[in-house]
Amino acid sequence: MENNDEIFFPQDDAETADDPVIFGDEQPKEELDEDPSVNAEASGSDEDDDEDDSVQDDPSSDREELEARYMSLYAEYENYRKRSMKEKESLYADAVADVTGSFLGIMDNIDRALTTAKGADANSAEDVLKGIEMISKQTADVLTKIGVEEIDCKTGDLFDPELHEAVMHIDDDSLGEGVVSAVFAKGYKYKDKVIRHAVVQVAN
Repeated sequence: MENNDEIFFPQDDAETADDPVIFGDEQPKEELDEDPSVNAEASGSDEDDDEDDSVQDDPSSDREELEARYMSLYAEYENYRKRSMKEKESLYADAVADVTGSFLGIMDNIDRALTTAKGADANSAEDVLKGIEMISKQTADVLTKIGVEEIDCKTGDLFDPELHEAVMHIDDDSLGEGVVSAVFAKGYKYKDKVIRHAVVQVAN
């Protein structure tokens, strides 16, 4: 028998049933320790998975961010629209006030002319006529002040549909074709915008 061989002695049946039999260098399974390197690798893998999950975008978070940005832009647009509308209304009100104020003096002179005309006799008719002429000139001055011009139109001018409105046609051998034969109402324009076409009669 060699010195390295282990000797086992038989034991009672009760003891052998409970205790495991050991052969050579074999260790009991419950006494085996787990490999630390394996545990470390497993733990590291779990941490990497958690980091990957945290890096991925959350669809619900992206949707909430887009909704918040949309609502912010919508609120800004609504504020801009309301502010622009108020500015336009204010500009229109100022324009109406300015033009109306320019014509109030004319209205006053018309009222005075009517009062004078009601009590006028043959001797004062000339004074009434002069008053009306002054009102007409005052009106023309106000229109010029606000930038409104009279459309140049007279008998013999060639009919222009951009500036004239024909309400009558006549045959007149003394006039050429498509020529203005009479002006019933003056036309007016503001810069390039026609406010009212000149109302005319066209020959041939």
